Amino acid sequence: MGAANTRRLAERISQIVAEMLERRIKDPRLGFVTVTEARLTNDLREATVFYTVYGSPEEQAESAAALRSATGVIRSEVGRIMGLRHTPSIEFVADALPDSARRIDDLVAAARQADAELARTREGAEYAGDPDPYRKPADDEDDWDDEDE
Repeated sequence: MGAANTRRLAERISQIVAEMLERRIKDPRLGFVTVTEARLTNDLREATVFYTVYGSPEEQAESAAALRSATGVIRSEVGRIMGLRHTPSIEFVADALPDSARRIDDLVAAARQADAELARTREGAEYAGDPDPYRKPADDEDDWDDEDE
């Protein structure tokens, strides 16, 4: 199967999983889970579903346990809906994207703070030497008058 078809099937798997988590899986441990992406191997045997969980680390761990326990039900529903010859095995992986985004936001904030401190230290500063250190040729108006004649 081509890369475009594999990508399309992965998107469909992520939609099915998201709908199941919203409507069919009633595990009380399952928190506010968002399916961010699904990736499917080229041979269509394994699917990796990336997700994020809103909440504390304990709630995230409980949601991960709930997803592990619901994997069989989700896999059978994916197979039934998609009608593939072989239903891919499903693995749930916590998405690191929110942590990476938070880290980038922290770095940008630190850079802005450093820029602001540098701007404060530059206020009222003057050049160490002359304001214009380059030599300028002397204005000799007499030279110009000779050429016009």
